[in-house]
Amino acid sequence: MSNIEKYNQIFVETFEVDESILESYKYQDTPSWDSVGHMTMIAALEETFNIMLETDDIIEFSSWQEGKNILKKYAVEI
Repeated sequence: MSNIEKYNQIFVETFEVDESILESYKYQDTPSWDSVGHMTMIAALEETFNIMLETDDIIEFSSWQEGKNILKKYAVEI
């Protein structure tokens, strides 16, 4: 499975959304992306990509697109 497939799967499974909406998906676009959902997603990303996100990056992770940019800092190419 490619990194983009893994990344998308985390969003689809965590927030129970369709993959087709991910490119424009943002924090709190659905009730499931609340603070608990956010930390669930972060934990899944850290486990999947074997990284440890810094607090500032966790806070700034506000959309699907922004997440791709943040992961680049950790040498995760999406």
